[in-house]
Amino acid sequence: MQENEGNRVTDEFDTPWKDILVPYLREFLAFFLPEAHDGIDWEHGFEFLDKELSRITREAQIGDRVMDKLVKVWRRDGVELWVLIHIEIQGDRKSNFAEGMYVYQYRAYDLYQVPVVGLAILADEESGWRPTEYQYELWGTKQSYRFTAVKLIDHPEAELEHSTNPFAMVTLAHIQAKQTRHQPEERYQAKRRLIRQLYEHGYDRQQVIDLFRFIDWVLHLPKALDEQLVTEIIEIEESQKMPYISSVERIGEERGRMMGIQIGRQEGRQEGRQEGRQEEASSMLLKQMRRKFGSTPDWVTEKVRSADLELLGVWSENVLFANSMDEVFIDRH
Repeated sequence: MQENEGNRVTDEFDTPWKDILVPYLREFLAFFLPEAHDGIDWEHGFEFLDKELSRITREAQIGDRVMDKLVKVWRRDGVELWVLIHIEIQGDRKSNFAEGMYVYQYRAYDLYQVPVVGLAILADEESGWRPTEYQYELWGTKQSYRFTAVKLIDHPEAELEHSTNPFAMVTLAHIQAKQTRHQPEERYQAKRRLIRQLYEHGYDRQQVIDLFRFIDWVLHLPKALDEQLVTEIIEIEESQKMPYISSVERIGEERGRMMGIQIGRQEGRQEGRQEGRQEEASSMLLKQMRRKFGSTPDWVTEKVRSADLELLGVWSENVLFANSMDEVFIDRH
């Protein structure tokens, strides 16, 4: 595939939104639905209900909605609650959008007898399209369903630049990706500013890496400008004494290539990819464990850091159901 920005699938945003939402659910709700964030007992943990959502989608016959997430949380008063999150990133108006939200809600209630809170993130550029309600009325019967809809373009860029919530950066990157489509020089400058802000906002190492991956995906650059940006990233990190992004697989490979390091070509690249994926998976698992159980003791950190990708995959599934750190490492097969 040619690196023609107009044809690249990376301008379709689905994957980066999905990847950033899962590990940062708490920050996501704090930014887009603070009332829900404040009402959730985060110490109780939360659980993504992928199987249940798949059944709702199948029963409702509304197709594969890969961006939707169904999450089980607990309110501060101990009541179990499901939150339906729908991210709509197409730029065109959908006449049946509100109906789809309604169908999700009533199918979830019909199948599982639980209330569902609807939240739609509208990432399109059509300011006049703001669906928030589905209703019909006939012969004295009236049905109405309201949900919360957040429009990304409503957020002033100046406010986004000063916010330290990771989803302010996500929103800003998305908006600027839309604004700079087919404008590589402007996109380069926007991407450069965003990456510099990652260090100025005081994010920790993992947050910088995660947010960089989102920015790097949605603000894709032509190869020449991309290589130029790699050099600038290295310079920024050296000046800040924070070698965060340069440890990311893609940047690490580019830096090695630019410095003329040839590590057995294909073998070196494969080894670098493997190490990068393993480091990413272990960091993500430790973050999940800290969010669910609090600080991780040294033995846990050491055990996770030394595990291979297969084990890390198993433990990442276990952490969703475990009641203690020890249970994360149980072999459930």
